Amino acid sequence: MTRINVEKCARILREKDNILILTHAHPDGDTIGCGYGLCRALLKMGKKARVICADDIPKKYGYLFDDIEIPEFEEEFIVAVDVATEKLLGSLEEKYAGKIDLCIDHHPSNTGYAEQLLLNADAAAAAETVFKVIKALRVKIDRHIAECLFTGITTDTGCFKFASTTSNTYRAAAELIDLGADNGRINRIMFEQKPKSLAALERLAIEGMEFFCDEKICVITITQDMYKKSGSSEEETEAIPSLTRQIEGVEIGLTIKEKADGKSKCSIRTYDSVDASKLANAFGGGGHKQASACQFDCDYAEAKKLLLEKCEEVLSSGEVAKEDVWE
Repeated sequence: MTRINVEKCARILREKDNILILTHAHPDGDTIGCGYGLCRALLKMGKKARVICADDIPKKYGYLFDDIEIPEFEEEFIVAVDVATEKLLGSLEEKYAGKIDLCIDHHPSNTGYAEQLLLNADAAAAAETVFKVIKALRVKIDRHIAECLFTGITTDTGCFKFASTTSNTYRAAAELIDLGADNGRINRIMFEQKPKSLAALERLAIEGMEFFCDEKICVITITQDMYKKSGSSEEETEAIPSLTRQIEGVEIGLTIKEKADGKSKCSIRTYDSVDASKLANAFGGGGHKQASACQFDCDYAEAKKLLLEKCEEVLSSGEVAKEDVWE
């Protein structure tokens, strides 16, 4: 793995064609915004590019790509965006592990799996760095690209309320608004609108909340049966993990999701005192200090048992995060 800067990244992309862009499984606004923002820029340069994801992309992100016409081609250069580890590629890992040429990321826990790595761990969103890369490519940024990148920034900062938001984040967002991003519409779609099925799932999630370790740990378990009862699906669950962090006194929030194949995934949210990425790393996952995730090859009941044991160990040891960062 070789660490590179923005200019080097732009030079590499200028030299390549037939570019495949990988996003992480269980996609969020940052990985999708980065993927399609970069894809649009490359298409404007006359290159062939497309974005793929292991999972279905939530319908609310449709405005980022609905108008794109993707050319057919056989990939020659593979880029991953906002992907800290190959494990986060989901079902794409088997095909692309060890074959990724370039990674653009902002996760401090990035494992250095790509041949070339552009990593800015100080950025609140990977979209901040992709924005710099597109400017270095000298592509004229239109409204569509601006909205992709603004979506990445606003979603990874919780609409600019997380402490990871820096003055540079605000400057990038302001510039993207000047370039045509409709911040009001995007923020309404991302933070104010939800389908009735998600509201029903949230109700079930809140009703089933469990508390452990003197109520310092909050657990939400989302089962396949809950999806059926609510009419919801996993692609709608992006906002649910934040519910655990809204409870006063909770230091660790665990949202454990039962997958269709019987395996499970956990989204970890912490506030102030615990490093979520260390918890996720213990189970082969990763992410940020206050927002991370990991996957399990066991059912949700066993996953909960393993997670609670580790969380109780962390809380009893007095191990705390060095910085109050909420990402």
